[in-house]
Amino acid sequence: MKNRFLFLFVSLGAVVPAFAVDVAPPADQIASSILAAPKERRADATVLGYNDKGAVVTLRKGTNDMICLADDPSDKTFSVACYHKDLEPFMARGRELAKDVKGKERHEARWKEVDEGKVKMPKEARMLYVLTGSGYDAAKGEVIDPYLRWVVYVPYATPESTGLTTTPGPAPWLMYPGTAGAHIMISPPKK
Repeated sequence: MKNRFLFLFVSLGAVVPAFAVDVAPPADQIASSILAAPKERRADATVLGYNDKGAVVTLRKGTNDMICLADDPSDKTFSVACYHKDLEPFMARGRELAKDVKGKERHEARWKEVDEGKVKMPKEARMLYVLTGSGYDAAKGEVIDPYLRWVVYVPYATPESTGLTTTPGPAPWLMYPGTAGAHIMISPPKK
């Protein structure tokens, strides 16, 4: 069962309900989010999820270098992710910026902050796993229509330094080359 919380807008002193969002219980958030990680890394991963106010909170403190992020209840799509803990400052800043800045401008703002030393970003490659689907069946402990893709962050990498193409496709390719957010996309064909 999900908890419900309401986003409210304040306009001319009046509080008007905007839309309700279901928040999965912490146990379901943990169970679904860790499915993005390799099996041997799941049990010891830290898990970030959402409280009944929609804020990101630590649901479980882990002991390894993996952080998993539960599905955002305010988004209609199902998406969970797990990544190396060294990426957390970059990821946390992305979540913060997403409140006010979207798309390319959000990415560019983060990259600039990394360049200026305001946001920490590892110099070496770090892994991100993204699992999407049409939902999560808590009774079965399964993502419905699962699709797992892999992202390897390689800050400032270029086609010349990696030998990778920048053309999206089923083969690995380099996204945002030359930036702090450069990463190798590995997206297997969907079934």
